[in-house]
Amino acid sequence: MPLTIRFLIMNAFAVGGTIRTTFTTAGELAKRHDVEIVSVFRRRDDTALPLPAGVRLRALTDLRASTLGRAPARRRWAAEQRTRLMSSHDFRHPNFNLLTDANLFRYIASVRDGVLIGTRPSINLAVAHLTAPSVVRIGQDHMNLATYRDGLRAQLQAVYPRLDLVSTLTEGDAEDYRRLLGGKTRVECMPNGVADTAGLRAALDNKVVIAAGRVTPQKGFDRLLPVWAKLVEDHPDWELRIFGEGVSADKLRTQIGDLGIGDSAHLMGFTPRLNEELAQASLYVMSSRREGFPMVLLEAMGIGLPVVSFDCPTGPRDIVREGVDGHVVPDGDGDALAAAMSGLMGDEVRRKAYGAAAVEGAARYDITEIAGRWETLFEELAAAKQPGGSTIVGPVVSLLKQKTAVRLRRARRRSRGSRPRRP
Repeated sequence: MPLTIRFLIMNAFAVGGTIRTTFTTAGELAKRHDVEIVSVFRRRDDTALPLPAGVRLRALTDLRASTLGRAPARRRWAAEQRTRLMSSHDFRHPNFNLLTDANLFRYIASVRDGVLIGTRPSINLAVAHLTAPSVVRIGQDHMNLATYRDGLRAQLQAVYPRLDLVSTLTEGDAEDYRRLLGGKTRVECMPNGVADTAGLRAALDNKVVIAAGRVTPQKGFDRLLPVWAKLVEDHPDWELRIFGEGVSADKLRTQIGDLGIGDSAHLMGFTPRLNEELAQASLYVMSSRREGFPMVLLEAMGIGLPVVSFDCPTGPRDIVREGVDGHVVPDGDGDALAAAMSGLMGDEVRRKAYGAAAVEGAARYDITEIAGRWETLFEELAAAKQPGGSTIVGPVVSLLKQKTAVRLRRARRRSRGSRPRRP
């Protein structure tokens, strides 16, 4: 039976693993269901990733400078005020504001049926607080519980029991959530799915090592560059290509210069054709400090790249089969990472054997199978729902009705040039 499925995501117009897997899953589900991706806000004209066929995209708040510049003063004012709805313990807290609060509140309150899926902790908390019980309410964790601040963990423990399901990317994280929530809500491990690569395969004969992701401290490219500096002497004809964009790009360029590896280590920027770039490489390396379930690692394996990764929490150890399709070395051990990379760079026969095994390993996460598992869960949760019911009203709702209304009234007075009255 076709369902209405809504994915609620912070910013569908950016680039990142959560966006990639949301688009991939939504595209597969749209073949059989009515699927919409709802972005809390947008800051650019177009999505960085192609929108899947059959999937609708809605942005709740337009934060583009060109739009805000024409907006009424009260909207511009609200866009400059800190959020009251999203948890201050979520490290993405500064990305939200009072204007996104108001629009997100109105949207969630309007949803009365189908499935609503949150995709990060602060959004999941809002979904749990505000969504009607008639809706199947799901909170996805695209990172892992151990990386969160104590204050956020306390909020999840208190509020997540209002959800119908919490999904994690690894079984170990699912066990952590079950202990935290004490059996008060259902927890399931649902790994990311990887889309079919349409037969695209790496030949593994180009002397190129590739890494990809947001250029931020989380991805640990600053840990990779010193490792590459150790490999240059033994592998002078190899090249390191790092794809992605982000706040750490200038620091990495400086680091490349200081290490004297500018001839072989290159920051390539963002590409919308990452799969084609992966197919031009012979080895994928991941140096992240933390992950949830790294999509790009799966995508690289699906194209036939052997992989070498730090054993960061979480994902690499769950995906990579040691000595079969790659190597996972102790987290932060640069010498071990260099040795594992060097071994595959210098052994074409083993590299190609690992690459063939990587394709088989990635097939375990085929999106068709993963989407089928989601559909089974949706059906079970929908069947358990009682008809009717009113929206759960938590402390956040009261806050929005009172403080937000007062602040907006004051903003309107200022926009008319009048002074607010004294109480």
